[in-house]
Amino acid sequence: MDEITFDDFLKVDIRVGSIIKAETFPEARKPAYKLWIDFGPSIGTRKTSAQITDNYLPTELVGRQVMAVVNFPPRQIGPFMSEVLTLGVTDNKGAVTLLGPDKKIPNGGRMH
Repeated sequence: MDEITFDDFLKVDIRVGSIIKAETFPEARKPAYKLWIDFGPSIGTRKTSAQITDNYLPTELVGRQVMAVVNFPPRQIGPFMSEVLTLGVTDNKGAVTLLGPDKKIPNGGRMH
C-alpha cells in the first residue's frame, strides 16, 4: 500500500453521527441497509447504503453512533443516492462491524 502524508490524511473528513433511520434495501445487489445518519447542525442528515446485514438488524441500528467519511462525492447505488461512507471492519468471514466511539459524542465531531 502506498504511503500518504499527514496532509493527505487531513483531507479525509471523518465525523461521528447517529443513525436516525434504518431500513432494508431490497434493490441492492448484495444484502444491505439504507441508513439516515444525523451529523449535527453543521452537516445535517445524510444517507448511505451499508452492507452490514450479517451483524445488525435495522431496529438495533437506530440511535447507534457511527463514524463516516462525509466529504466523498455522492454515489448512486441502484435507485438510492449514497452521500457518505460509513466505516467498518470485516471479520474473518467477511461480515462488517461498524466503527463508532465508545462514549456518546456530539454528532458532527471530527476524528483527529
